[in-house]
Amino acid sequence: GAGVDGVLTDPGLPASIPVIRLLGAGMPEPMAEYAMYAVLHFQRHMQAYPEQQRNAVWRRIPWPLAGDWPVGVMGLGVIGSLVASRLAAFGYPTAGWVRAPRELQGVQVFAGKEKLKEFLARSRVVINVLPLTVETENILDASAFSAMPTGGFVVNIGRGTHLVEADLASALESGQLGGAMLDVFREEPLPQSHPFWRHPKIVITPHAAAPTIIAAAEILVLENIRRLERGEAPLGVVDRKKGY
Repeated sequence: GAGVDGVLTDPGLPASIPVIRLLGAGMPEPMAEYAMYAVLHFQRHMQAYPEQQRNAVWRRIPWPLAGDWPVGVMGLGVIGSLVASRLAAFGYPTAGWVRAPRELQGVQVFAGKEKLKEFLARSRVVINVLPLTVETENILDASAFSAMPTGGFVVNIGRGTHLVEADLASALESGQLGGAMLDVFREEPLPQSHPFWRHPKIVITPHAAAPTIIAAAEILVLENIRRLERGEAPLGVVDRKKGY
């Protein structure tokens, strides 16, 4: 997989054995598609039309232009970079937030903890694709939501434990956030009793944003085997201190 948090937390994992993750494996494209759908869903007020249809209400809802709908992507790795680039190509003012400074054409990059709130404050929609580490766990919390523009939206396609669920519920209830689209959860499958299932401002998908594409994964695995046979360093070696 692309995420290795489940492997690194295994107490039986020997420290001497390197962990190699899949860099891409066909996942960036579907993740970018999901992110684009989420942004369009909220920008065009698509959440309101099913109710209008049920009540036979013919009413157009005005929407902002893409250029007036700033989007922020948390994490600019292999997946996040494509997500951000695709959104920027469609005319959304796009920013990315990362640990260390880097450049990405067409994307405004904010780096480091000290820039997080500035990044959040300019982002009408925040899309999380961060890896799960000690530093990023619970990063989508009340503090983050309060830094966002009133009525903003959150899209989580990273890990369920990035999100503090109670804080999201409170932000939606107060109106600080206007909605959320969630693909990952602390407990999966999401229990049928979980209140998010019935929340009118939350869209739920069952960890379906992007599966590992087997054919693409095979190519990466074979390439790394060949590299090892040639005495070369494999691609995707995980830095255990960073967690990815």
